[in-house]
Amino acid sequence: MSHTLGVRQAQKQKTRQALLDAALGLLEEQSLSSLGLREVTRVVGIAPTAFYRHFRDLGELGVALVEEALGSLHAMVRAILVEQAAAEERIDRTVAVVERHVREHPAHVRFVARERHGGVRAVRQAIADELDRFTEEVAVALTSHPVSEGWSESDLRMLSELYVDRLVTTAAALLDAEDGEPGEAERVVQVARRQLRLINIGRRHWREEKGEEEKGEGEEKGDGGGQR
Repeated sequence: MSHTLGVRQAQKQKTRQALLDAALGLLEEQSLSSLGLREVTRVVGIAPTAFYRHFRDLGELGVALVEEALGSLHAMVRAILVEQAAAEERIDRTVAVVERHVREHPAHVRFVARERHGGVRAVRQAIADELDRFTEEVAVALTSHPVSEGWSESDLRMLSELYVDRLVTTAAALLDAEDGEPGEAERVVQVARRQLRLINIGRRHWREEKGEEEKGEGEEKGDGGGQR
């Protein structure tokens, strides 16, 4: 009996994955909001009613695609950020991870880039939630760096948002570079490295600049008090 259940479960998982793969292929040329359920089931070779054994609707399928697209990238980038290597080395390795991810999973990257501001609310929210989790993970990883000593949680969050935004933008730019001029992808990579290095330079001086701001604010309050 248990063997039969195991076979059924494996077949169900296989069909579920086939639906995800079919939808991803169809989404190469259209948005999720324009995709028809019958289109997906026709590719897989199952009845439209069988779709509901795996997903409530196409929105839920889209959320599963978001998890596929972004889930694995979190761990890879986070692992690099927690390393106590030189900043330049971490930047180069992080950009290389994103470049490889785009090369190996272009359909997933295209899906996220298109649906991030697309018409299916559940999918937009899933992407926003995944990127928010990504940002939190990066912020936690950055706390282990000596240069982060004395940083507030809000400042670390702001810094991690800058990093994540650059990585997402770089992934989309690399995807576009596939149809661009020869050498366009390398140019995108070089720009990404320079942008991340610029952020890192600002990071090293942020506490100093913020200290000056806080000092200035204190002096202004002191002057105001004297006049009263």
